[in-house]
Amino acid sequence: MALFYFKAFHIVGAVAWFAGLFYLVRMFVYHVEAEQKPTPELREAFKAQFNLMEWRAYKIICNPAMMLTWTCGLTMTLLNPGYWQMGWFHVKLAILILLTVYHLWCKRIIVQLEQGKNPFDSFQFRLLNELPTLFLVSIALLAVLRDTLNFLYAFGGVLVFGVLLFMFAKAYKKRREG
Repeated sequence: MALFYFKAFHIVGAVAWFAGLFYLVRMFVYHVEAEQKPTPELREAFKAQFNLMEWRAYKIICNPAMMLTWTCGLTMTLLNPGYWQMGWFHVKLAILILLTVYHLWCKRIIVQLEQGKNPFDSFQFRLLNELPTLFLVSIALLAVLRDTLNFLYAFGGVLVFGVLLFMFAKAYKKRREG
């Protein structure tokens, strides 16, 4: 029975983690676009506000949600060590490690923006904001379909989905600018 509680809170943590990451990178877009404000005072005020919001989202939403996700997930593997024998689990774990790297990279971006360095333009941040979508689709497919999933087809499908997201983003940018 405990396994089900940990699974439920694992899902809650994952949902909150993804929500936080989507929100955080969207704020990066607005932070960079604050450079377009008409006066230096307005630019600095907007950038300071976005930086405050970025840190709060990272520390109050993303970090606790990531920790809840990892803690409950690892606890589930202690309660059911059979997970370690399943191929889908190794792939999911690898994707979660990559998601954690993305999470930590976002912290680095907050610091860079705080220092006045823009590592990307707003369009590149919009593309970066779609990366968790690929993680989410991959993790959901692995968690639900497990061993019935052909990993090669799944990887190809996620790759195609990523290309479609990129094409949609490019078309949206062109429409906004045109």
